[in-house]
Amino acid sequence: MKEYITNSYDETRLLASRLAGELKRGSVIGFIGDLGAGKTAFTGGFVEGLGIKAEVSSPTFAICNEYIGNGVKVYHFDMYRIESWDDLYTSGYYESLDSGDYVICEWSENIFAALPDDSVIIKIEKLGENDRKFTLMTKAEAEA
Repeated sequence: MKEYITNSYDETRLLASRLAGELKRGSVIGFIGDLGAGKTAFTGGFVEGLGIKAEVSSPTFAICNEYIGNGVKVYHFDMYRIESWDDLYTSGYYESLDSGDYVICEWSENIFAALPDDSVIIKIEKLGENDRKFTLMTKAEAEA
C-alpha cells in the first residue's frame, strides 16, 4: 500500500502522469472516492503521462470514453449507473479487459467483484478544498 498527498489539481495530474509510467499496458485501475474527489483529474494526468493528446472528461452518460494515441489506448469507464451484471455486460467492460489496453473505472465499488485480481485500487479522500490523499493498493488490500 502506498499513500500520496496532493495539494492541487496540477499535483494530482502530475502524480497520475508518473504512475502511468510505472503501470504496464493492460493494467486495470479502480477508483474509490466521492463525487468531486479527483477521479477524472487523475485520469487526465494518467492519459497525458502515456503521451496521449486528448480532452479527458467524465464518461457519466457515455459509460465509457476511449483515449487513443502514441500507440496506446485507455478505456475510461464510469460505473456509477451500472446496477446489474446485464448492465456491465452491455457496457463493453469485458471486451476492454480482453484488449490488453489500460482500463480505468470510476465508481469501481459498483463492480468490485468483476475487477481482475491484479487490479490497482486507488482510494481518493478529500482532505480539504484542493488537498487529496491517494491510497494505492491491491484488490485484496482493498477488500480487507
